[in-house]
Amino acid sequence: MKSAILFPVFAFILAPALTAQSESMKNDTSESGLPYYQIPDYPEAYSAGTVAARLIDGLGFRYYWATEGLREEDLQFRPNESARTTLETLDHIYGLSVLIVRAPRREVNVRPEKEETLSFEEMRRRTLENFRQASEILLTSSDEEVSGYSLLFQRGEDTSEYPFWNLVNGPIADALWHVGQVVSFRRSSGNPFNSKVSVFNGKVRE
Repeated sequence: MKSAILFPVFAFILAPALTAQSESMKNDTSESGLPYYQIPDYPEAYSAGTVAARLIDGLGFRYYWATEGLREEDLQFRPNESARTTLETLDHIYGLSVLIVRAPRREVNVRPEKEETLSFEEMRRRTLENFRQASEILLTSSDEEVSGYSLLFQRGEDTSEYPFWNLVNGPIADALWHVGQVVSFRRSSGNPFNSKVSVFNGKVRE
């Protein structure tokens, strides 16, 4: 009985903060309309959903600036013959962003995935939008709902399911890893990451 009383109270306290956070996300877009030019304001309350959303916001902000201003020679750069190019790495990150957004949407990942040929600009836009949509869903999700956001796979008649934990240490952590590679690659190709970007504060210094 006590938990039934506490949940509505918690939701009542959390709701204004989440509304403010959602408004902040609308304002943190670039002139081109892409999200994560800067990181949204952090939520006032801690929950499984708000913490997970903040993690994805940090990923989105890093991705935005890791990919901002990339030239064709940057996209085609690879550190050695056996490594992915920057563009191939970005394609992999896009695939991870699809996994990340499908979990809170409760959508199944059907394998093999239908191949798409996207321009760099379209791939970047979709990746950022996937991060934002995943964050927005998580931001307003209860702990119980978050625990139900499993990674779902289907190959033919075979299905598999992995808990939300695997989304965190799998696709989310993997995407952060590869964003760091993009930053390293662009420095090697002569177009380093903007030094005015503060990943600690989630802002661009004037």
